[in-house]
Amino acid sequence: MVSNSPNARPDCRPRLQPRLQPQLQMTSAMRAQLPSLSSFANPADFKTKPTISRAEHGFVVGGLESRRIVSLCDACYRDIPQTITDSVRLDLVGEQGPCATCMVMDSKPEGFTEPFCSFLRENPTIFHAVDYFKKKMIRLGYQELPACEDWSGKLEAGGKYFVRRNGSSVIAFTVGKAYKPGKGVAIIAGHIDALTAKLKPVSTKPTKAGYVQLGVAQYAGALNETWWDRDLSIGGRVIVRDGWGRMTSKLVKLDWPIARIPTLAPHFGAGMMGENNKETQAVPIIGLDASNNGSVDSESLGPEGSFASKQPAKLVRLIAKELGIEDYSQIVNWELELFDLQPATVGGMDKEFIFAGRIDDKLCSWAAFQGLLASEQKDDDGTIKLVALFDDEEIGSLLRQGAKGNFLPSVIERTVESLCGKEKTFGPGVMGQTYANSFLVSADVTHAINPNFLSRYQEDHAPRLNVGICICADSNGHMTTDSVSTAVLTRVCELGGCTPQVFQIRNDSRSGGTVGPSISSALGVRSADAGMPQLSMHSIRATCGSLDPGLGVKFFKAFLDKWEKVNAEWQ
Repeated sequence: MVSNSPNARPDCRPRLQPRLQPQLQMTSAMRAQLPSLSSFANPADFKTKPTISRAEHGFVVGGLESRRIVSLCDACYRDIPQTITDSVRLDLVGEQGPCATCMVMDSKPEGFTEPFCSFLRENPTIFHAVDYFKKKMIRLGYQELPACEDWSGKLEAGGKYFVRRNGSSVIAFTVGKAYKPGKGVAIIAGHIDALTAKLKPVSTKPTKAGYVQLGVAQYAGALNETWWDRDLSIGGRVIVRDGWGRMTSKLVKLDWPIARIPTLAPHFGAGMMGENNKETQAVPIIGLDASNNGSVDSESLGPEGSFASKQPAKLVRLIAKELGIEDYSQIVNWELELFDLQPATVGGMDKEFIFAGRIDDKLCSWAAFQGLLASEQKDDDGTIKLVALFDDEEIGSLLRQGAKGNFLPSVIERTVESLCGKEKTFGPGVMGQTYANSFLVSADVTHAINPNFLSRYQEDHAPRLNVGICICADSNGHMTTDSVSTAVLTRVCELGGCTPQVFQIRNDSRSGGTVGPSISSALGVRSADAGMPQLSMHSIRATCGSLDPGLGVKFFKAFLDKWEKVNAEWQ
């Protein structure tokens, strides 16, 4: 729906400005007369390769359909399908006005602030994040490649594809229209897991002093002091067996806080900022039950020994209600976790900050993914552009959905094998050539300068918010950056109009790790570590700049689009 005023009725089209009305009336008439396909089109091609306009592309990449009002220029409005204009209120702007889709497609940083906050608000768990990426890719014509199927003959130059593993890791890539086997892969790899508290296999706890508690286990460094006195909700995936015996995975999240980890008042003389026992003193409370102190919930919602019988009965009811399940025995298992319910928001006097949970590392992973979706597909593109987002980085990346598993090399090798066809023999030779022509950006957040602890930073290695990508180095191999890879990323920044920063931790501090070293050593590809800066890493609430998501998109898109040119300069 079109609106020239925020107060316009959402159920009708108001009178347009005189200078725009003739154009829109003509557009409406033209749309009514347009056939669904041109006379020379092959319907099968349109079924397998849907094409969308630049404006619609920007609409999807920016997630603009979730906004109440979207500002569009006249040209973008005319390229947006009627199905979208009928469901979203549009505010028409002049040629000089800020058009939401143009800002996205032109990589204007300010165009990504609200989309990133919306992503954080709507996708609190890793399973929701991967599902978000999947839905967005399908809308843009990406084809999912099931790992259990044969990929022979399914991939081609110019194609767009994605693969998922465990519902918690995803790899997406586009094949250049001029790709030939042996050409390189422009890789961005990061992680989408975050510190959290996961429900234990038996999450029922004995009632204490009338409180119903929940058994949870820390994931990575969660349940630290920043988790106390927070409004915690619950979400994740549930494994369900339907009436025909088929197993499915369903996502769930509650939209109100059900848990809290209460601190002890200072009047008792025990400080809460010291060493507290996470097993006994960081147990969430989820309700009251004064009927039988010291007992375990006697109500059983399933047969003895069943999964549902080992969980708090009220919690099982809540989850089942959210999923529309009436037979509790259909809940075979679940992977649920607690998350901070306070929504992501902009802050600061000029709204220059984003305050949110799970910034590490939804920030770089989301920006890299958006960069891939917005990347160019030119006729002379000869490389594969790939973004890999992994689970389990915060606990060492050792599981099959982690970066140290075979997920990434398997996808690259199967892709090259499928694309070899009859033109080139697939084997170690073509894969060695592929990796030698490839480059990895290990994307993970880094530490922004904290004004209250300046002495903890090196003076010339102090990244700032809302400036740009930060190239990270570590002399002990915790990061992959070296002189060659730094020169490569610096050149990417030059071509993409990005401002690079640098960071290295002090000699008397401990450096964190990334997925970079394990991937680059396994594949033998050149690599650098780079990410966006943030404050309060590993806190339940962190801070980044409001422009940082968009600055990340701008850099990652530049890397994907410019890598082939930069690589040629080194030949």
